[in-house]
Amino acid sequence: MADGPVLVIGLDPARIPGWDPAPVVAAIARGHARFAEHGIEADLCLTATDAAAEAEIAAALTRRRYACVVVGGGIRKHEPLLEFFEQVVNLVHRHAPDAAIAFNSTPEDTVDAALRRLG
Repeated sequence: MADGPVLVIGLDPARIPGWDPAPVVAAIARGHARFAEHGIEADLCLTATDAAAEAEIAAALTRRRYACVVVGGGIRKHEPLLEFFEQVVNLVHRHAPDAAIAFNSTPEDTVDAALRRLG
């Protein structure tokens, strides 16, 4: 296990058409606040599944050295996003090879996912 900052990669609820993003935005904010409660630095990379996603994620992964990258459930759980999930995992492997990878269940348990991999 490693100590250090965490990057959270998830879908940007404001960029998903056809639904109210407010509840998910609020849950992400609550989950992100929990990192501070544990004294963990955490950055967010919220993206869409469009052509710009790869560059956005790669830029976030190379901004600093991360001890852990958490991939959100919104990317992982929705079967039509399987190829996008694979792309995200491979981007983490390529651009942050020393980072542990963790998976959350909800935006509010993201810190718990990271804590499983941090020392």
